[in-house]
Formats: sequence, C-alpha cells, structure tokens
Amino acid sequence: MSSARVIRPLRADAARNREKILRAAATVFAQRGLDASLDDVAAAADVGVATVYRRFADKESLVMALFESAIDEIAALAVAARGFENSWDGLVWFLEEVLQRQCSDRGLRDVVVGTPYDRDWVSAAKERLGVAVGALLDRAQRDGYLRRDVVVADIAVVEMMISSLGGAAAEVAPDLWRRYLALILDGLAAPGSGSLPAVPADEVVFAALRTPTGARHRPAGT
Repeated sequence: MSSARVIRPLRADAARNREKILRAAATVFAQRGLDASLDDVAAAADVGVATVYRRFADKESLVMALFESAIDEIAALAVAARGFENSWDGLVWFLEEVLQRQCSDRGLRDVVVGTPYDRDWVSAAKERLGVAVGALLDRAQRDGYLRRDVVVADIAVVEMMISSLGGAAAEVAPDLWRRYLALILDGLAAPGSGSLPAVPADEVVFAALRTPTGARHRPAGT
C-alpha cells in the first residue's frame, strides 16, 4: 500500500471561507500594505481569526497565496501584450497595466519592491516573469522600436521607481505616475518619440514628494 499523502479537496464551506479570506486580504493589503494583521483580514472577511488560521498557517502563507495569484495575472498580461500587432504598443500597454496595479495596491507594491517573506519563492516567481518580459523586449528590439541595450533588469528598476512615486502620490495625484512613465519610455525608445501627459502643477508634484512613504514600511517599534 502506498504511503503517499492523499490530498483531499476542501469541503464546500471551507473552500468558500478560503476564497472569502483571499478576497478580503487582497483588499486589506492593497489599502494598508503588508503591515496589516491577520486580525484585520479576519474582520474584513467577517470571520473569526481562528478560521483564517485554519485556511492559512500564518500571514506569510496568505501573502504568498495572493502574490502567486498576482504573478499569474501579470504573466497573463505579458502573454496578451505579445498579441499586439505593434510590439512597441504591446510593451507600453503591458507596463501601463502592471504599473496601474502596483501604484494602487500597496500590498503588491510591498512584495515587488521588497518583502521579508520567502525571498527564494519571490525570486523564483520574478525570474518566471523575467522570461515573459524578456520576450516582449526581444520582439520590440527586433522590430527597431526599443533600444538594443535595454535588459529585463532595467524594466524592473523602472517599475520600482514609478510604483514608489505612484504610491506616494496616490491621494494627491493618482495619475502622476503616467507622466514619468512617458518620460522614461521616451528614453527607452529608438529613436525617442511621443508626447508626455500634461504637466501637473508644481505644488502637486512637491506634495507627492513630501508624502512620508518611509513610515509605511518601518517595522513596528522603530
């Protein structure tokens, strides 16, 4: 007789609770970042915290489940972008879609920019995404739209910079990140061309820069 562990599907009520918890966690982490607690998630899901722990052993397990879903979604966006007839349009659309999500979702941004959770798993997931993004870059470079010296790591840095700005400016200028994406895209293009979104008032930009984003990621007690 085989000693292999048999994985049984969740009961219907357990499966419903798991999905309810995941939806609530997505909302809570998007609004508050990864500093939100499982108590916060339980309250948003309208379940007891013990129910959360029955479905997820700890917060890391819950964060990783959400991050895996986000990675799948971004990978699907990369596949969709390859379907654009114009490879530059596909690359720009992909970056806009990804940054829209990162700028409006603090939890996703926290994981992408830097997280204390399961770094090996996160690195493996990012490597998988790197392959998908690399295919977009290769196509745009072959077609003569993208500088030949642009690499996948450059795109990761661009996403980190712009999503950090987008998160800081979310309340005062939620679309400010689009201007700086357009500026950077003009530098990535071969040759540079295109038009920038309208310049915002100076006070709007400076208000965004004054937002104390560092406090959001500072560990409790420091």
